[in-house]
Amino acid sequence: MLVRVRSKQGTIRFEVDPNDDISALGTKIADHLNLTDYSSIGISDKPTTASTPIKDLVGKSIGQLGIGHGELLFITYQETVASDSSQTNNVGTKASMPFDIKQDPIDDFLEKQDGLIKRGRDSKFCKHAANGMCDYCMPLEPYDINYLTENKIKHMSFHAYLRKINKQNKHSSKFIPPLEEPDLRVKTNCSGTHAPWPEGICTKCQPSAVTLQLQQYRMVDHVEFSVPSLIDNFIHFWRSTGTQRFGYLYGRYEHYPDVPLGVKAVVEAIYEPPQEDEVDGLTLILPWNEEKLVDEVAMNCGLQKVGMIYTDLTDDGSGLGKVICKRHIDSYFLSSQECCFSAAMQNKHPTASKWSASGKFNSRFVTCVVTGNSNGDIDVSAYQVSNICTSMVAEDIIEASVDPSVVRVKESTSDKYVPEVFYKYKNKYGVNVQKSAKPCFPVEYLLVNVTHGFPSNPVPLFTSPISFPIENRPGIESQDLKGLYRHLGLEASGNVHVDYVSDFHLLTFVKGTGILDQNDFAALARLAVSHEEKDANQLAQSTGWQTLVTIMNLS
Repeated sequence: MLVRVRSKQGTIRFEVDPNDDISALGTKIADHLNLTDYSSIGISDKPTTASTPIKDLVGKSIGQLGIGHGELLFITYQETVASDSSQTNNVGTKASMPFDIKQDPIDDFLEKQDGLIKRGRDSKFCKHAANGMCDYCMPLEPYDINYLTENKIKHMSFHAYLRKINKQNKHSSKFIPPLEEPDLRVKTNCSGTHAPWPEGICTKCQPSAVTLQLQQYRMVDHVEFSVPSLIDNFIHFWRSTGTQRFGYLYGRYEHYPDVPLGVKAVVEAIYEPPQEDEVDGLTLILPWNEEKLVDEVAMNCGLQKVGMIYTDLTDDGSGLGKVICKRHIDSYFLSSQECCFSAAMQNKHPTASKWSASGKFNSRFVTCVVTGNSNGDIDVSAYQVSNICTSMVAEDIIEASVDPSVVRVKESTSDKYVPEVFYKYKNKYGVNVQKSAKPCFPVEYLLVNVTHGFPSNPVPLFTSPISFPIENRPGIESQDLKGLYRHLGLEASGNVHVDYVSDFHLLTFVKGTGILDQNDFAALARLAVSHEEKDANQLAQSTGWQTLVTIMNLS
């Protein structure tokens, strides 16, 4: 029979005989975890129940202990080397972390919040005094399904989801990471008697079937562009050439109060890498050589890469500035090819999490599309793809189809095992029906919707009153030292104009010249985001800046 065992390393399956002594299962677990023996392994049937050492149960068979087929057991064990530290937090677990993970500051912040949804006194149902509380006015959990439905929140926030699944560990002193990435690989350390894959395979080592469904949570709840001119400058390329454009979003993550324990990606800059633009698409040059340099500039400004954006615009020919609405409920919102690309980018930018055994879980990398809406106006749509989508792309299970609205499931080959994939839908009688996803399935099963918008009172990080030319726009804009000198309005004295250096494209150009050393460039970046005269005076006195001014004078 099959027994499932969950530990801080994830969930594993073992084939056992109910007549075997419990020590046989202990030995298999120890072998899988690379332990010397099972003497330190404790076992229980619930995560909140104190575990019993397997060594104290020796002499009893697996069947005698009430362990049946498909049983889920929870284990704890002592590692040979550990430097764990215990801490208590508002996620509700006294956790012994397997390793020290540096999370994004927004995660550390949200873990300290209670996350409860406050409710006022209900004048109709509350019968208690003003300082009392009842079922009609007590705070709700951040994952309350009725609240989410009433407020039209399609996906709960990641931290609300984390609170929900971690609630079972609230009173447990033993920590089991609640987050687990889907594993769609064939297990290579199978204990069966067959030859290792690809020569042999069995039910114990083959990956489980995949059932596609709407992802409950989203890693990012909202995308906020710090100022509307970010989008205007980006689509100016399409307006000038009629060809599409791609850019990377640089920003930071902040708390989004409109969703319980929500996260928003605040975009401060769009960097346009080398690309070949066409009327109906574009080709990216990957990898792009300047990526590390641009990431370093962003880091100096307190930013990071948070997503990507691209246009899909076609003028409708009316002369009224309207565009064709291509993406709608009867076509697609993201094509299958775009979904696969988004999944690859999310895999490249995972989110660090101490609540996962691997130290990472899913991704906050977002995909934004600038396209026509149902009114023919230019609009932005934001998405992510689900965690199961990123896993299927990583394991080469799915691929794009010639029909952009469907995704194709690949066939198994002699050296590549593809698990069964299913999806559910309601038939014409309103009954949920499960159907095989082979050969293809609708792309919307992989999508996670993210809202977007602009702040009512913009306070952008970069405040230059004149935009510095944008990179990689040959024939439209160009960057050079003479243009930099004009942009800064410098005189021979080399005085630094505070506002005019506050431009992300200017910073990446200066960094690319290699004239400023690391310290001098850090001073320039600090001035660009602080907008303070004292930082301008410090920069003006640096040797690197004076050298840059001299070179600009001679150009």
